[in-house]
Amino acid sequence: MNLEIVGITVLWTFLFGYVIVASIDFGAGFFNAYSVFTNKQHILTKIIQRYLSPVWEVTNVFLVFFFVGIIGFFPKTAFYYGTTLLVPASIAIILLAIRGSYYAFETYGTKGHKGYSFMYGLSGLFIPASLSIVLTISEGGFVSLVNGHPVLDYWALFTSPLTWSIVVLSLTSVLYISAVFLTWYANKANDSAATNLMRKYALIWALPTIVTAGGIIFELSMHNKEHFERIMSFWWLFGLSFLLFIGTIWLIWKRRNYGLAFGLLAGQFALAFYGYGVSHYPYLLYPHLTIYDSFTNQAMAISLIVAFIAGLGLLIPSLYLLLRLFLFNKDYVKGKTKNHP
Repeated sequence: MNLEIVGITVLWTFLFGYVIVASIDFGAGFFNAYSVFTNKQHILTKIIQRYLSPVWEVTNVFLVFFFVGIIGFFPKTAFYYGTTLLVPASIAIILLAIRGSYYAFETYGTKGHKGYSFMYGLSGLFIPASLSIVLTISEGGFVSLVNGHPVLDYWALFTSPLTWSIVVLSLTSVLYISAVFLTWYANKANDSAATNLMRKYALIWALPTIVTAGGIIFELSMHNKEHFERIMSFWWLFGLSFLLFIGTIWLIWKRRNYGLAFGLLAGQFALAFYGYGVSHYPYLLYPHLTIYDSFTNQAMAISLIVAFIAGLGLLIPSLYLLLRLFLFNKDYVKGKTKNHP
């Protein structure tokens, strides 16, 4: 395995970690806001606040690692994506700032303020929607070189069915992943009312998630036939992902092993996520940029790989301790301790 493949695999792993952790976080914020507006905050708010309190600060660590790494490993991505992502990336940064501010206002300010809850929940949905635009751009057809400089065709981008298919998938996936996790979390707290409500949300958002995922593959067949054909060559990965999806839904429907259900969900998204990444190889941006065109020098690559693997080695145990000491601590999860972070 050459350094280019090792580098992109490490980065893809960090991005997958962000997808899972951030989805739980963003979805929790939305469900909290929704419960306030439907007068069900007495059921969900305490459970969601106990989850968000120790976790929300660490969510973006994965994203920071990814962005630093993509520029470090593949410097030319700054040239191609730097100006083209100016608008969507700026929107995402503004939304992250808004979301952090309103979390602080709601948590430490006036309790139960509907405006704070609404802005926090809504901004959490818009962030993955704005970031998912990158996947659409990477499929090609939206960036052209004018006088040697990349120019993004905004009209083509925002009128493309592929764009909106990916945006909708980002929204449905966030809500589905979060609902399944919070079902498990509420069950660990022995909170039957919250468990039943989150179980209902998980079942509701399951079908839109799988339908929109299929819709993206269909849109790819129209937009980027080369990538579509490569996806079809890895059909077995997506087939296994679908089987894990069925397993997750079956366990939730039968009210069994919610922890295993979330494990199957993580496996489902891992197979689909890495399947998409492998099928996208070697392109970072169709047809202009591959991982071989823009790779950094060998010494820098080895240093980055060692640093990122070491970072992952620190991050995973840290998250484990966070889960063990706070999220799944038998007293904390049931709200019996006052030593909240």
